[in-house]
Amino acid sequence: MKIIARFISIVCVLLAGIFNINAQEMDIQPDEVYLLIGQSNMAGRGVLDEKNTQVVSENILMLDKDNKWVIAKNPLHFDKEFAGVGPGLSFAQKMLKNDKKNKIGLIPCAWGGSPINVWMPGAVYLNHKPYDEAIERAKIAMQTGRLKGILWHQGESDNKHGQADVYLQKLQVLVANLRRDLNSPNLPFVAGEIGRFNTDNFINPVINMIYKEVSNSAVVSSEGLTDKGDHLHFDSVSADILGQRYAEAMNKLLKKN
Repeated sequence: MKIIARFISIVCVLLAGIFNINAQEMDIQPDEVYLLIGQSNMAGRGVLDEKNTQVVSENILMLDKDNKWVIAKNPLHFDKEFAGVGPGLSFAQKMLKNDKKNKIGLIPCAWGGSPINVWMPGAVYLNHKPYDEAIERAKIAMQTGRLKGILWHQGESDNKHGQADVYLQKLQVLVANLRRDLNSPNLPFVAGEIGRFNTDNFINPVINMIYKEVSNSAVVSSEGLTDKGDHLHFDSVSADILGQRYAEAMNKLLKKN
């Protein structure tokens, strides 16, 4: 009898552990999710320090490189070993202000240096397929949370006269592909201007045409934002401000739906 009782006790402990793990996994699932795509300024290149690498809210989650939900903190992305502060975390913070009980999941999928040409189905960049991997990760995230929108920041690699001329057409195709492959024909899409500190200014005028040519889309300004000294990447403070602007634009789109 003692052996049977001990066996039952062990089984109960094991089952309790399993249920506890499941409960923890359920507790860390998001209610709504957002796809973050583009190149380095979406991935984040702002300098990391002790303050901006802290967890800001247990209600902000990120899909890590192993496709597991974890509490979000900078750096969100892992495209390069020097990924830093980007707009994603401050975006989620501002979105949370509207609903303290909500859990937001971020799906980091940006690739530093990627031109818009590699954001097409099957296209390869640095031994990865940015578009295909973004779709795959988004679908994984959608198993636990509702996909509410896409944040896009890209254009530095296409900020040239000839490439800017065809950028809008390529972006229209990209949005159409994303909405088709994610089975969400009216999915909100928010794009951001590249830094106005860039020497050339071919791409921003084109980016600012997006909301006129793509339904349920918006553009956020980079006015007043500063670089980290390289005339290419936003510094940490500016990346945070940009994220807040993304949230304002996204909220306006969501209220329309």
